[in-house]
Amino acid sequence: MLELTALAPPTLPALPPQDRRPHAVVIGSGFGGLAAAIRLGARGYRVTVLERLDAPGGRARTHRQDGFTFDAGPTIVTAPFLLEELWSLCGRRMAEDIDLRPLDPFYRIRFDDGATFTYSGDPAAMRAQVAAFNPADLPGYARFMALSAETCRIGFEQLGHVPFGHWTDMAKVAPGLMRLQAWRSVYRAAAAHFRDERLRTVFSFHPLLIGGNPFATSGIYALISHLEQRWGVHWAMGGTGSLVRGLVRLIEGQGGRLRCGAEVAEITLAGRRATGLRLADGETIPADIVVSNADAAWTYGKLLPGLPRRRWTDAKLARARYSMGLFVWYFGTRRRYDAVGHHTILLGPRYRGLLRDIFTGRQLPSDCSLYLHRPTATDPSMAPPGCDAFYVLSPVPHLGDGTDWAEQTEPYRRMIARRLHETLLPGFEAEIAASRVTTPRHFREDLLAVHGAGFGLEPVLTQSAWFRPHNRSEEVERLYLVGAGTHPGAGIPGVISSAKVLDSVVPHASALA
Repeated sequence: MLELTALAPPTLPALPPQDRRPHAVVIGSGFGGLAAAIRLGARGYRVTVLERLDAPGGRARTHRQDGFTFDAGPTIVTAPFLLEELWSLCGRRMAEDIDLRPLDPFYRIRFDDGATFTYSGDPAAMRAQVAAFNPADLPGYARFMALSAETCRIGFEQLGHVPFGHWTDMAKVAPGLMRLQAWRSVYRAAAAHFRDERLRTVFSFHPLLIGGNPFATSGIYALISHLEQRWGVHWAMGGTGSLVRGLVRLIEGQGGRLRCGAEVAEITLAGRRATGLRLADGETIPADIVVSNADAAWTYGKLLPGLPRRRWTDAKLARARYSMGLFVWYFGTRRRYDAVGHHTILLGPRYRGLLRDIFTGRQLPSDCSLYLHRPTATDPSMAPPGCDAFYVLSPVPHLGDGTDWAEQTEPYRRMIARRLHETLLPGFEAEIAASRVTTPRHFREDLLAVHGAGFGLEPVLTQSAWFRPHNRSEEVERLYLVGAGTHPGAGIPGVISSAKVLDSVVPHASALA
């Protein structure tokens, strides 16, 4: 007789426990959004990052074409300790994932007459460069660098990650800003120390790297000279895109999630409190907090429909001053140009007049000054063997000037090509193997930048610190802002510092659980 035994039911894999951590949703995956996601993950949140494009990075996304790699946006890495902090929050070392190389020199500034200033982190070499232009300016150089160091100590090290949520925050720092004469423009700060007009240009052009006019941007941004000298200028091997990929891996390692192709149409509200997001396809995503890395003017002007805004009204956004637009031509060549350095500032015949046309005249100039980036000077992996990758950027007016870029793109590109041919790259057009162009129209359509402005709000004194859109929204509870359009401003150090501010204004997840 057979003995029957009961069969045990098959063992099924256990369902993953539901993640009950409070949910933070981040709009946009630029450096500010990715840094915010990491900091929120470290503070106990379950994080979802939403990116409307098909790849992360925002302005720092990567273009790959015909074997060439082109970083779309930022190419200069300064204050790398801010990036290292993000890896530390995840229990890792940045050096395990990123090969960051210091550059020497930082860049070369070529004047229209061919004179070149080699800008480096070597104090003796810098003094020699100043003396070569005007020995009488050496004492002024020492005084300017002392001013830059003190300004950096106050404006960046002390205040860069401090929220300016109340006017009293501004009142506390006003004496220091007055002592530093922050109401002066960066150009005026330089002009007070240098007699040589070319040296005034060398030590005042930096605001252009963050969307500002050196003749109008607050002298507080004179801090950049010391910031570069103290922490150096670096290149991430594999391009800035390698930093983006590294940050995404950190987020995923925390249990966070990145969704590309997810366009946010609206921040949902209960009264004046953010409750989540509605996507363009109708999907709703509930959230305990919302962080916007989108353009600040876009966030207030487009993502809060129907909300009566008290500070950032449509009228105020219309009156605000926006940074310049950017015309960027990416091209690869079949041969190398080893005489060209990694970073070159190629100045045109005008400086003040050109910037007046761009920032206040609102007209497309017939001449240009250029930033030429040749990453293959340091990193051959950015191009096929024996080739060079280039990125040439020209400041132009934002779309408020009415330029029709559908008509002007090719004529303007040809003008830039002539300038490069006449100066650093004779005959280069015959060697081009890959080419693509970005205009302010692309910034408006792809990145939703108001007026196609490359850096959001212009960093003038009346749009800085407390006067800038706050990191904790003044309009909506549990809505926070990071990125170039909020405090402290544009540039990789600025946008990463904006995410660091969240540690001071966002409650720990345990307080919401």
